[in-house]
Amino acid sequence: MADTVALATPPETKFDPARTMSGAAADTCNLIVTPAVYADHKLLDATFTRLRAEDPLAWCEPEAFRPFWAVTKHADIMEVSRQNALFTNGEREMLSYHEAEKGVYAKFGQPHLLKTLVQLDDPLHYKLRHLTQEWFMPQNVKKREDAIKTIAKQYVDRMEDLGGECDFQRDVALYYPLRVIMQILGVPESDEPMMLKLTQEIFGAQDEDLMRDKSLAEARDVEKGLASIQATLAEFFMYFTSITADRRANPKDDVSTVIANGMVDGEPIGQLEAMSYYIITAAAGHDTTSASTGGGVLAMLQDPSQLKKMMADPKGMSRTAVDEAIRWTTPVKHFMRTAQEDYTLRGKKVLKGESLLLCYPSGNRDEEVFDEPFRFKADRSPNKLISFGHGGHMCLGMHLARLEMQAIYEELFSRVKSIELAGEPSFIKANFVGGPKSIPVRYKF
Repeated sequence: MADTVALATPPETKFDPARTMSGAAADTCNLIVTPAVYADHKLLDATFTRLRAEDPLAWCEPEAFRPFWAVTKHADIMEVSRQNALFTNGEREMLSYHEAEKGVYAKFGQPHLLKTLVQLDDPLHYKLRHLTQEWFMPQNVKKREDAIKTIAKQYVDRMEDLGGECDFQRDVALYYPLRVIMQILGVPESDEPMMLKLTQEIFGAQDEDLMRDKSLAEARDVEKGLASIQATLAEFFMYFTSITADRRANPKDDVSTVIANGMVDGEPIGQLEAMSYYIITAAAGHDTTSASTGGGVLAMLQDPSQLKKMMADPKGMSRTAVDEAIRWTTPVKHFMRTAQEDYTLRGKKVLKGESLLLCYPSGNRDEEVFDEPFRFKADRSPNKLISFGHGGHMCLGMHLARLEMQAIYEELFSRVKSIELAGEPSFIKANFVGGPKSIPVRYKF
């Protein structure tokens, strides 16, 4: 399959030089790109609250990043997301230091290290998404319910065996969705520790506890940072190249077989596209669900009235509690889009070639959409959460994520007699994908 065409010029943003930042944007633009701010929920909420109130479509020129429009209102995020031909992913799909972007381009002649569904636009995006879409449709996810419930029981059993105290995030929420997505990929349980390490290095590359090269915590070294990510990707590539060869010779009932034998336009899927597909399935299929699972439990522990509702009717409450956990945690913090034509949004003219930062945590706290947005409500309904995105790039695994979380919530809250925080929780420092890092708990079964 032919590769997508590389951009003719390195990543740059063309914009009106006469445009200036508002006071709100000037005060907040460096905050909304800073990984540590996403581990400080009060500061993050206050920052986005100010933008929604004073400058909901804010022109931002943060230090060390290319400029962008910060899209902070739910309706505007939806409006941009549903127009996939007008607002594209290929040029810039996420926040990255400008020097890092130029480094990637100089080395590879294109703006991305991978070609996942996140980086691609139609028609290739649609064709690749179509390969596995059936696997993740509700009726097929439902077929895996018994297997998922069995895994949920194993992890609650593990929690019970730990004797009344554990770190819910590190001991349960981190490993449970990993086992589910590895089963779906067909990765043996013995390889899970390696896969966990690699997925955390991908999405935790900004957090000193999770990054591959700890020396990068001291200073931003673009060259070393790029080398660190490349080393992680190389391990992924080696592993899944072997998986590809095996699944082509010995097809199985798993997603790896679908990817390995995928055909696009009558030709076998390209090597980079296949490797990227494995990686996004493994990493996104784990980290986002892990974050939401722990984030929902933490929210209920911090509000005993919500915990009481959940424990009184685990099965009846699980669906709404899961959606609220996904809204509350918002594991994917943003995606970027690039305008292909001039467009007027919220009365402002977005020029062709300008970038838009879709601020999902802000959209999920929009006062015009959510009643009491800064409160976790286990029975919130309706819940117009925007965590899964919208339009052609809506999360492929959202039905699986919901089923996983419902299974673990029903299992846990139907068995545990009491549960409370046993220390201060902590959070991953990441401006792209993140959630709780530690949730110490005390409990009785």
